[in-house]
Amino acid sequence: MTRPAFTREAPDVRRQALITAAETLLAREGVAGTSVRAICAEAGVSPGLLRHYFEGVDELIACAYEAVGQRIDAALEAALAAAPSKPRARLLAYLTASFAPPVLDPNLLAAWIGFWSLVKTKPRMAAIHAASYAEFRTRLERLLAAAGARDTRRAAIALTATVDGLWLELCLDPTTFGPEEAADMIARALGAWLPEEA
Repeated sequence: MTRPAFTREAPDVRRQALITAAETLLAREGVAGTSVRAICAEAGVSPGLLRHYFEGVDELIACAYEAVGQRIDAALEAALAAAPSKPRARLLAYLTASFAPPVLDPNLLAAWIGFWSLVKTKPRMAAIHAASYAEFRTRLERLLAAAGARDTRRAAIALTATVDGLWLELCLDPTTFGPEEAADMIARALGAWLPEEA
């Protein structure tokens, strides 16, 4: 249900409403259905207001991509904060946080597919994508090093791809396997990159 049109709210609230509307429409309608008019209708603001906060729809979608990335990062950081202090446990918590809410969400996948579809054609989207994945891999490399891995760069690349693939399948068809099985598969994959425990 959309909000009533043309409500008076604080500027940061309206800006955030536009970002949320862009993400919602990307998930529901795909890139083709994410127009200025549709976003503004979803956010309950006049179409001209988008230009007040953003240079255009491309900038708004890029901001939405950044916002989604920040939410995912916050979920991963929360998993790390809640993990036991042992390096392997922290590493596994970081990797398996993608198999639980709020990251494991079919609506997030739908929006993410829209973002991914723009990475090859929009330089700013490509830059956001590259930066967010580089940050994930850098954190992962540090966790791998703390757990005794040697080839942390290649391990981080392989494990990132494995997490992405399992997350994608879980969101698309959760009847094939569950989050616990995904976590077990990650633990087994991780074992190939870490020294045997004493």
